[in-house]
Amino acid sequence: MEPSQVFTIGQQGLYMLLTVSAPMLLVVLVVGVLVSIFQAATQINEATLSFVPKLVAAVAVMAVAGPWMMTQLVDYIRAMLLSIPSAAGG
Repeated sequence: MEPSQVFTIGQQGLYMLLTVSAPMLLVVLVVGVLVSIFQAATQINEATLSFVPKLVAAVAVMAVAGPWMMTQLVDYIRAMLLSIPSAAGG
């Protein structure tokens, strides 16, 4: 296996990681900012007020985007497993 192949596989893995995690991270980030603005405006400092909406948003994203995320990961893993013989020189 050549170094360029290793870097390509690593690059594809990182791209897959960013692609699959982006919807969850972006939604939780937006909800967190909105809750923080609400807390700053009302001066309510309750820990559960910031945690529960993020949890609900994460569950909602998993319900909506979960099948797509799973399909992307399964396709990537299948491609990586099928490329093992050619990477091993066989």
